[in-house]
Amino acid sequence: MTLHLTNARLIDPEAGTDSLGSLTVRDGKIVGRGAAPKGAQVLDCGGMCLAPGIVDWGVKIGEPGERHRESFRSAGLAAAAGGVTTIVARPDTSPSIDTPETLEFVTRRAAESVVRIRHMAALTKGRLGEEMTEIGFLLDAGAVAFTDVFHVSTNTKALARALVYARSLNALIVGHPQEPGLSAGAAATNSKFASLRGLPSVSPMAERIGLDRDLGLVEMTGAAYHADQITTARSLPAIARAKRNGLDVTAGVSIHHLTLNELDVGDYRTFFKLTPPLRSEDDRVAMVQAVAEGVIDVIASFHTPADEESKRLPFEEAASGAVGLQTLLPAAMRLYHSGEVTLPQLWRAMSLNPANRLGLAQGRLAEGSPADLVLFDPDAPFLLDRFTLHSKSKNTPFDGQRMEGKVLATWVGGVQVFKG
Repeated sequence: MTLHLTNARLIDPEAGTDSLGSLTVRDGKIVGRGAAPKGAQVLDCGGMCLAPGIVDWGVKIGEPGERHRESFRSAGLAAAAGGVTTIVARPDTSPSIDTPETLEFVTRRAAESVVRIRHMAALTKGRLGEEMTEIGFLLDAGAVAFTDVFHVSTNTKALARALVYARSLNALIVGHPQEPGLSAGAAATNSKFASLRGLPSVSPMAERIGLDRDLGLVEMTGAAYHADQITTARSLPAIARAKRNGLDVTAGVSIHHLTLNELDVGDYRTFFKLTPPLRSEDDRVAMVQAVAEGVIDVIASFHTPADEESKRLPFEEAASGAVGLQTLLPAAMRLYHSGEVTLPQLWRAMSLNPANRLGLAQGRLAEGSPADLVLFDPDAPFLLDRFTLHSKSKNTPFDGQRMEGKVLATWVGGVQVFKG
């Protein structure tokens, strides 16, 4: 079947344009723009926005080990409802995805999802930061990148060896910049607010120290490196300098650190407890500007499901993280409606850049690209009720908040997987 999507506001991150047009889809691929081919099924988009499906990099799915928090099926449904057509899943499962056999298991399980799921693998065995995994075999089994997520290695020599080996295989390393000693036990960012609340906190310098170490190792080894969560203004000059010096470095940020700040914790609301912790308003504004300028390459949800029991605890003891697959798009619309970031800039960071960095064909509206698309109304208001989310876990900081931006339809390979 040939599908012709007409009267659409095309958001093209590759061309950097936002213009009215049409798109034709055949056999799962985009085949052109212009007039509808003879015999095509025509869908009038009513002037709504049509953009490449979001590539969400850094999603935690609870299989294996924590299926009660999130399964491949529930994550796929949440993703489709949020306009996410490709999930890039993290290896911080139980057990970790650190062997080809485990990776092959989760790849088979992911086949039941309605969206595409690709996996990162652990960089070191058990994510303990000591002995590297079989990077070559894991690449052959389909790993798109390697990371120990929040387990930052203190064994710099072992990490350097892993980066040298990864460089020889052209494997991408994903780091989580922080100084683990300073960050241990922290629940908030060091500030007057945290002191008044009596919360154990960490200086923003912990991120800068960890980042400087990682960038030094990248310069020494020549490895390809992506910093998954840059959240402080003082880290940005180091990222910009590394890029100017020709290092193969990119950086990302979570949507929560772009739209929330440390004051949102309020009266110890654990749905706002994240890793890294929420930062100051000055840091948040600096991060938004860095996205607009291209210093920060990727925006992701950093979807981290947590059950009620692990969140209904004193703030210091509660689990960190928030779900975000279904709220990434409407949360990003806050940046658009505030005039800080354009829609093409947002989709460059949420779709095109992550796809390019991971070597995926998605993230663009060019002829021949996969027909992974999202149709959405950027202005539609709604009140978020966390119990309407498709994720098994409901730990969203946006519960009860007024938001704008509704997904109307999602296609993966030309097949409609969600209708709003």
